Amino acid sequence: MTDQGLQFPKFFVTAPSPCPYLPDRVERKVFTELRGPDAPGLNEALGRVGFRRSQSVIYRPACETCVSCVSVRVKAQEFSPSKSMRRILRRNRDIKAEMIPPLAKQEHYDLLSQYLNSRHGEGSMADMTFEEYQEMIESSPVPTVLIEYRKVLDNSLLAIALTDELSDGLSMVYSFFDTSEPDRSLGTYIILDHIERVRIENHPYVYLGYWVDGSPKMAYKNRFAPLEYLGPDGWHEKTTITADNSPS
Repeated sequence: MTDQGLQFPKFFVTAPSPCPYLPDRVERKVFTELRGPDAPGLNEALGRVGFRRSQSVIYRPACETCVSCVSVRVKAQEFSPSKSMRRILRRNRDIKAEMIPPLAKQEHYDLLSQYLNSRHGEGSMADMTFEEYQEMIESSPVPTVLIEYRKVLDNSLLAIALTDELSDGLSMVYSFFDTSEPDRSLGTYIILDHIERVRIENHPYVYLGYWVDGSPKMAYKNRFAPLEYLGPDGWHEKTTITADNSPS
């Protein structure tokens, strides 16, 4: 017997474009649309084989001559923060974090603009309008939340994380933060907070997206061991840590 309510999605492939992670390389992506009542289940099923969500689309690399992009996830229940990570946690004890519905606010957009201008001024998102930001935040067809990070003292906004809620943990879709306080290492702190949230809920994983072999900007993900990498025959724990860079 087959379930006539379920339909196999149609997949499409993007045209070649410059790779944002590795110089002199070209990227292509295979993607499909997430919509209807089956969207959450499809998002989870495809996420476990290396797809990532962006608004109402889910995609994965489909480059013809490169396999450097590898899906990674933190084994939250086995994770133990390093000494440097414990210092970051102590440094940010004055932060309160709150999970809220995914609704765009001007305050959030202003922080995003500051972050993009500081860190990604030449990137494709640099000129994002408020309406485009609103579409990114509010168009999710799957269970999604925002996590606000604020100073306890004056309630000022420090960071935002857009996060999908999965049956086996959390998937970090996008995060941004105040770059004027570099000593806080907010990029690292946000990931540590997600790991702790998953630990409390007794779920196994925090999905970090793609680790890109040879890309310095993605090397920080190696720090969050034990880390599982998706290979041709499934998920395996990586035992050799090759970098100690930070997303701060």
